[in-house]
Amino acid sequence: MHCYDAAVKTIQVRNVPEETHAVLRRRAAEAGMSLQEYLLSLLQESASRPTVEEVLSRAGRRSGGRVGLAAAARHLRVERSGH
Repeated sequence: MHCYDAAVKTIQVRNVPEETHAVLRRRAAEAGMSLQEYLLSLLQESASRPTVEEVLSRAGRRSGGRVGLAAAARHLRVERSGH
């Protein structure tokens, strides 16, 4: 008998292409994991990394700098373009 935390959520993915399913099953087996364990590890890894939008949003809320985020991004684009 398993004891599950009531806060644990379930995600169901439908219409997974057969080829995608086969690749994921193979990768899970190579990692010595069940497909469920493997997919959960991928989800946790993805959720642990902030998106670019999240990073920029956090940076934009910080205070103390002399250059605004929009101006800094503009300067960076100009610098990268070589102009």
